[in-house]
Amino acid sequence: MDKNQKHKKSMQKQKQNVDAHIEAASTERGVSVLLTGNGKGKSSSAFGMVMRALGYGQKVAVIQFIKGQQLSGEEIYVREQCPQVTFYQMGTGFTWDTQDREADIQAAERTWAQVAPLLEDPTYDLVVLDELTYMLSFKYLEEEVVLNALKNRPVEQSVVVTGRGGGSGLQEIMDTVSEVKDSKHAYTSGIKARKGVDY
Repeated sequence: MDKNQKHKKSMQKQKQNVDAHIEAASTERGVSVLLTGNGKGKSSSAFGMVMRALGYGQKVAVIQFIKGQQLSGEEIYVREQCPQVTFYQMGTGFTWDTQDREADIQAAERTWAQVAPLLEDPTYDLVVLDELTYMLSFKYLEEEVVLNALKNRPVEQSVVVTGRGGGSGLQEIMDTVSEVKDSKHAYTSGIKARKGVDY
């Protein structure tokens, strides 16, 4: 058997497997996605899904925990080019910068007050909760409240949660969990964060 025939046979087998998986997936509903791990690209992936949803004319909300003091390219773009996106930032910056647990808890609770109605609103197709995992890891928000809201959101609504950690309870309730692993990072080699790439 020559290389072309071998390749064709291999691709036919792969297509059969893919088609079988597509056929088996019969449930139609929104999905919950957790993007976690210590690698770069979790928020970037979430914003990729924002662009994808907007491409289909879907209604989108983005809530950012942690971020908000240093301007980012995605914030600039969404605020200036996508006014139809509901966008809110906790605005305190990183918790290791504030070093004030009580103030961080209050900020987290104010931000969650913005999130809760979105997770009850069936008109939203996609809700992104960027860096929410830290709020659970640091116990700034009650885990049970957060998990119940995620589980009980409208059936057609999809939600994306990003950030390191978040606990096993969060992982259990999510439909898709992707872990981004750092094999190598420019920052550890002394290379500065790059505008348009890192922020």
